[in-house]
Amino acid sequence: MFDGREPIYVQIAEAIRGEILSGALQEGDQVMSTTQYATTYRINPATAAKAFAELVDEGVLYKQRGVGMFVTDGAAARLRSKGSDSFFAERLSPVLREAAHLGITAEQLITYISDQHPTGGSDR
Repeated sequence: MFDGREPIYVQIAEAIRGEILSGALQEGDQVMSTTQYATTYRINPATAAKAFAELVDEGVLYKQRGVGMFVTDGAAARLRSKGSDSFFAERLSPVLREAAHLGITAEQLITYISDQHPTGGSDR
């Protein structure tokens, strides 16, 4: 599972974010404990704890002492907002700059996007 270039704790955090965004984890759901992650994926418990700490700092998870970690209310909305901000700043803006350099108009971009997704839906 953890075979990417990023550190394992980053991959764990991304996997949990993905589960929240996909709906596999809902608000209030309990996530696996650090011990369960360590046992299941044969990793150091401190690695899983670092991922969880990152998600707690982001307000995506909260810890209920003696019980475990849970998905916070509004976690999916928070992740979508952060993701869309990042998408526009880091991905779309450079594409739009390149399109402008190539003389591609806004109308051409809109037409292209509309042709790719005529109903406005996504491929998910």
